Amino acid sequence: MLLTDQAPTFASAIDPEFRHDIMHGLSRSPKATPPIWFYDRRGSELFEAITDLPEYYPTRTETALLARHGADFAAAIGTGRAVVEFGAGSSRKTPHLLRAIAPTAYVPIDISGDFLHASSAALAQAFPDLPVLPVVGDFNRPLDLPSAIEGMPRLGFFPGSTIGNMEPDAAVDLLRAMRRLLGDDAKLLIGMDRIKDRDRLVAAYDDAQGVTAAFNLNLIERINRELEGDLPVEEFAHRAIWNDEKARIEMHLEARRPLHFHVAGQCFHMDAGETIHTESSHKYGARDERLLLRAGGWEPATEWMDDEGLFALVLAEAG
Repeated sequence: MLLTDQAPTFASAIDPEFRHDIMHGLSRSPKATPPIWFYDRRGSELFEAITDLPEYYPTRTETALLARHGADFAAAIGTGRAVVEFGAGSSRKTPHLLRAIAPTAYVPIDISGDFLHASSAALAQAFPDLPVLPVVGDFNRPLDLPSAIEGMPRLGFFPGSTIGNMEPDAAVDLLRAMRRLLGDDAKLLIGMDRIKDRDRLVAAYDDAQGVTAAFNLNLIERINRELEGDLPVEEFAHRAIWNDEKARIEMHLEARRPLHFHVAGQCFHMDAGETIHTESSHKYGARDERLLLRAGGWEPATEWMDDEGLFALVLAEAG
């Protein structure tokens, strides 16, 4: 059952935080913008298309782990918890977990409200006896959980290695915030992408069909549409780069030639070859993931990994 005080809508006003982050990011040197602003309606749809690409291993690998280890999750997590999913998106992987642990409620959190309500309605139809309580919001900022789950033990679900999109200090801060939000008896099931061959990593973020490029360039389309920008989309190129020193893939939008453009009435300049750094995706070794979780207030309990060692699902307990 879908329980929400907010009706589904496919129109949105200009977000002042979007304006602030974009204006600040374009004024920086080097230029950089937070990855959360990829996810308007079109960006969310493009990301779902990315997850089906042959080069993009994380989604199918994590989904296979969720499908394969249902009995293990039930044994390790138990039943009767409220599942709180951070950055739920389409919730495509989530049914495997819900079927395994028989939760008392499901709370998907996502910044894209129209996309969230559509996916929540579909999931509520698939699980008619499960209270589905969507929360529209940015999980990087303070949130209130629905009063309906007050007093319930909680399982945080943070799939997709979204934690890797954050710098290590910000990732620790987020994990600590999750720890406070979920409570002392909480558990956290989190996806962690592992360090692997450079060529495989780059291909996953620069696919042959150009879907990831369209996803990256959609940010410019959104800036032009919502912030009265005049950025020439065709004069930007998508770049995916492996930064070995920081163990991360970086996505950039590179100016093909010198550019002058406006956003919200302010002028900006980019030299040829200059980039806007739009996303980082950090990859982790086994030791790194444990250190990160412990710094964030979580004690790793067990993990499940595919046979190739591409991706891990880690269960941690509130420390």
